[in-house]
Order: sequence, then structure tokens, then C-alpha cells
Amino acid sequence: MQGLIVENISNLYKVKTDDKIYETTARGKFKKDEISPVVGDVVDITVTDEEKNIAVIEKIEERKVYIKRPKLANITQIIFVVSSKDPRPDLLMLDKQLAFAEYIGVKAIIVLNKTDLDKKQDFKNIKKIYSDIGYNIILTNAKQRKGIEELKEMLKNNVNAFSGNSGVGKSTLINGIFNKDVTQEGEISKRNKRGKNTTTSVKLYEIDDNTYIADTPGFSTFDISEIESKDLYKYFKEFEQFVDNCEFVGCTHIKEENCGIKKAVEEGKIDKTRYERFCKIYNDLKGKEERKW
Repeated sequence: MQGLIVENISNLYKVKTDDKIYETTARGKFKKDEISPVVGDVVDITVTDEEKNIAVIEKIEERKVYIKRPKLANITQIIFVVSSKDPRPDLLMLDKQLAFAEYIGVKAIIVLNKTDLDKKQDFKNIKKIYSDIGYNIILTNAKQRKGIEELKEMLKNNVNAFSGNSGVGKSTLINGIFNKDVTQEGEISKRNKRGKNTTTSVKLYEIDDNTYIADTPGFSTFDISEIESKDLYKYFKEFEQFVDNCEFVGCTHIKEENCGIKKAVEEGKIDKTRYERFCKIYNDLKGKEERKW
């Protein structure tokens, strides 16, 4: 029998089949092979107690996508939630996350939440930067359900992961999609305007037969050091059309003269602030690589 792992707490896995959910454990052979089942895995199971819905995992099917932290497999779309205000937008984090989505080959949607709190309407500039690149942007006010239906439409037929710093409104959005409290509400501390992370386990919530969403703790802090600094430009997708204009093969697009990407920035064809964040991420990756040696 085959099923989908929809929840993992410690070494117990909830596996959804066509008609029910089984509580499962994994065979010892997986430890020997140094592989563990994770949420999102499609697995083969053997039922050991039909009455109590207990089974064991026999085999993990080949993964199309795997994320190390938090451990998650086979997602097809990531929804990056950015707060327009309280906490203020973290575009450096967003650009890291978008690069990672491009690297693993997963679709990306950007949600600008809490637009009602942004009295200066800075979110309009953020929307322009990323929509010009080609990303889908949805403006939401989760507490008043604005933008929820549009977002629901974009989730269809995907295994979706929600990502973003604590306090940006991920849980409120997910609760809004289901129109009930399926995840615990995160709080924003009024004193320091920082979010308190209340989500404790990776879990897939089913919207319909082919649509799931994952609420994933720690996703906003994932490590993108799998990307080599020399390849980072490949995952800033607006850079691609200008790379052939670089004079030097192996141009880093940082210090070189006659760089096609830097020229495009000067001409306003690439957003200057996004290029500056590219440089920051590049230098961070480069520094980590040098420290390894």
C-alpha cells in the first residue's frame, strides 16, 4: 500500500492513503542506509494493525525535491510571505529564499501581507521590483481575509510550503485559507516587534485531493550554502539575459569591469537594491567557502 507522509513528530509518521491515515514507524534498514522518511515523501507501507491504523514504512519512493532543513520532500511551490510592516520587510532574506527556490527548481509566489499597516505604501515598490522580474505577487491582509481567495487559487494542484520570518502572518494566512484555526497563531511582541515562533512540527494540511500546504518551523533560516558563490548569479533570474555581455569568462559580477550585469544595473535594467543584495549574499557564501579551507 502506498501513501503520503503528512506529519512527522520524532520517529512517528502519519501516512495518508486513499481512505485513511496510519500511524507508522520506519524499518531499521533506513537507519543503516542513512536515510530517514520525511514529510512529503511517498512511501510504501505494510499494515500491522488494521483496527488501530498502525503500519510500518517499507520503502521511500524517489524524491523529486529534498530540503534538508526543515526536512521536507517533493514540494512543488513555495509561498514566500513578507510582512509590509511589523516586522518590516526583510528583502535580503527574500532574495536568499528566491535563489534557493530557483536552485531546487520549485515555483515561487511572493505574498506581501499586512498591507493595511503600511501607511506609506512601500509595498508598491516591492511589488514592482519582483513583478518586473516575473514573480507572481499577491497582496494580502490576512486578518481581514483580503487576497485569501486569490492565494487559494494559486495553491491548487501543488504541494505548497509557506516560508517567511516569524510574525509575518504565515499561520494567519493558513488559517484564513481553511477558514478555521488549523495552526497556532504567532504573536508579535509589541515591545520589540519581533515574531515569536509558535509552530513546532512539520505538517502537511490537505486543501483538496491534489493540494497541500506545509507549515514549517525554521524555514526562513534555511542554509543556502549548497549554492556555490560562483553560481549564485544563475538563480537571480533577471541576470540571465545580460551575462553574455560580460567581457571575462567566469565573471563574478562583483569587481570586474565591463560586466554585463553591472552595466544593466547602471542602465536601470536590473534593480540596484536587488543587485546590492546579490553582492551581499555572494560575499557571505564566498566567506563561508574560504573558511572551509
